[in-house]
Formats: sequence, C-alpha cells, structure tokens
Amino acid sequence: MKIIFATNNQNKVKEIKKSTGHRLEILTLKQAGIDIDIPEPYDTLVENAETKAKTIFKLTREDCFSEDTGLEVTALDGAPGVHTARYAGEEKDDAKNIALLLQNLAGKEDRSAQFHTIIYLIYEGRHHTFEGICKGHIAQATQGEDGFGYDPIFIPEGSDRTFAQMTMEEKNSYSHRKKAMEKLIAFLLK
Repeated sequence: MKIIFATNNQNKVKEIKKSTGHRLEILTLKQAGIDIDIPEPYDTLVENAETKAKTIFKLTREDCFSEDTGLEVTALDGAPGVHTARYAGEEKDDAKNIALLLQNLAGKEDRSAQFHTIIYLIYEGRHHTFEGICKGHIAQATQGEDGFGYDPIFIPEGSDRTFAQMTMEEKNSYSHRKKAMEKLIAFLLK
C-alpha cells in the first residue's frame, strides 16, 4: 500500500519509515513530484496536520497523511506546543530553540514534559486522526549527538538518556510519532 507523507522534513520521513518497516510504502513529497512548503499557521496540532494533509490531497487526489508534533512543557504552561519548530524564530533553528527552552526553564523545579503527535490521514476520501504521546522530562543541558529538534534535551519516562543518546530503534521504542503511526497502520491493515 502506497501513501504520501505530507512533509518536507527528512528527519521525520526517516523516523516514520523506520517505524513502519515494510508494512507501508511511504512516498515523500519529492517522490510524489510536489515541491511546496505548507504553512502551519494554526493554534492546534490538529489544525496544522489537517491543513497539510488536505493541501496534498487537493493536489494529488491520493491517500496521504501528515503529522504535527509539539513539545509541551508543564512549567511553561504547555509551551512551546504548536510553536515547537519556531520557538526561537521563523528560521526553525534547533540550537536556538533548545537554548531558549533551557533559559525559560532556568530555576524551575518541574521539568516534566511530553511530546504530542497528531497524524491526520485522508484515506479513500475519509478523514481520520491518530494521536501519540511520549511523557518525560527536560534535561539540564544537551546530551547526545543523534536525533533532531529537541532530542538532545528530552529524556523519556523509563530512561535516563535523551533521545539524542539513543539509536533510532531505541528512540522508536518510546516515540510519540511511532505510537501515532502504529494506530494509523492498525487502522489501514484491518
């Protein structure tokens, strides 16, 4: 089964493909012949994911899905949340985002956080959403070289290492994105 993943983020593509194995053939936007950057102007993960999927469906009329993920930090009232990728500015700079988050958490005892993923699927013309959550906490400083985004400072529950210190397989055993994808795959394969 082929399905288009409505993203230009190659790190997300790699992670999703790794988590799905051979159960789905995931086409990137580039593979589908699409070269656009879809804005994410909304205040919720669901609205952003829905807009991306609907945009690609209008262009292709093919089954597709999109995702939007937010890092929700308890002591920051859920921030950066929907603004996770652009927390420190429109340039989507991971290092600046991490630096700002650590600065905003300075002196706060509660470092609990969660990654929250929404996947929006358009399949045979019908619309579905799937959710994945990974609870954890924010480290005091960056640790690890792998991963992307906030991986160097996010430690999932049940581990003492950040996502950036894990292999892709280890990260996927906790991953919010994989949890949402597993729900999508179960839906498609039933």
